[in-house]
Amino acid sequence: MTPLKLQNIYKFNPLLIDYYKILSDDIPEFILEYANTKEMLKQQYISVSCGTFYSKMYNIGRFSSLEHSIWVALIIRNFTKDKKQTLSWLFHDISTPVFKHCIDYMNWDYHKQESTEELTTKTIINSKEIMNLLKKDWIEVNEINNYHLYPIADNDSPKLSADRLEYTLSNALFTYNTNKLSSIKRIYNNIEIQNNENNEIELWFKDKKHAEFFERIMGKLSIIYMVDKTRFSMQFLADILKIMKENNEISINDLYLLKEEEIIKKIKQSKIWNISKCYSIRENAKKINISKNEPTNKYYVNHWTKIRYIDPLFRKNNKYIRISKQSNNVRQTISKCLNYKMTNYMHLNFNIEK
Repeated sequence: MTPLKLQNIYKFNPLLIDYYKILSDDIPEFILEYANTKEMLKQQYISVSCGTFYSKMYNIGRFSSLEHSIWVALIIRNFTKDKKQTLSWLFHDISTPVFKHCIDYMNWDYHKQESTEELTTKTIINSKEIMNLLKKDWIEVNEINNYHLYPIADNDSPKLSADRLEYTLSNALFTYNTNKLSSIKRIYNNIEIQNNENNEIELWFKDKKHAEFFERIMGKLSIIYMVDKTRFSMQFLADILKIMKENNEISINDLYLLKEEEIIKKIKQSKIWNISKCYSIRENAKKINISKNEPTNKYYVNHWTKIRYIDPLFRKNNKYIRISKQSNNVRQTISKCLNYKMTNYMHLNFNIEK
């Protein structure tokens, strides 16, 4: 694995440096120590776009699961200064396989998208490097192996957690290019940490203006996460991986140990039916076919997926209030997300089956 140095991570995109400097003045040495372990470094080869990056249906940027993990860790460190909470999030994707949530789709978990998280503890315990670092820092595994323990890192939707904040900002900036760095900085600098209505720590906005601005960004991205071509691309990739696994062309271990490019090479070299041909069609297709009725003799996808939306708190007269209670525009944005129709049949001109 490549040693983790800032110049290695960011040499191809200086904008990444500017982004991390918004999140934190520096990267604490202990974050780099833990990120330099073998189990963490493999995340360099996992794209956050869940395989959609490898399709001409999209014109999107790429950053890795490792970068996302470091960025959320920086947010938590910035607001809490707590090492254990910071590490719990640094490790949150340590057991993530290639193509991220596509494997949740393969496991029929396209609603919660949490099916691979059960391996987190096992991965940490089996890492001599990580265990040695934890021992040196007098930290127990059960203090950092479950980010759900810390509300700032993870809370019930639609509250604002560090994770939801980070992937909204980075996807807007790098993946879908919907906002500029100046917008991201304005939003982040308006965030503070306070207790919410359940007496849990949550990230807030200091004012209504920035909460509404954040919601406009979130609303665009929430729809992108659910559109027909996204659900089709993720389920298609999940299905061909499942077929290849059942036919012993790949193993479960391959999904956790190989790079995405190496798995794609295996797909293109597959001897199963017309797997490689179907993948090539999907890879080069610029749009998806949509039908209200079930197609015949074609591979199709027809299911809904996880709805990602956020309803953050903002400060008003030194009290907290959810932005949806104060803004008609935000209520409309959230309603659009919650009522997005996912009933279409999505297909291309091929059939995976014999």
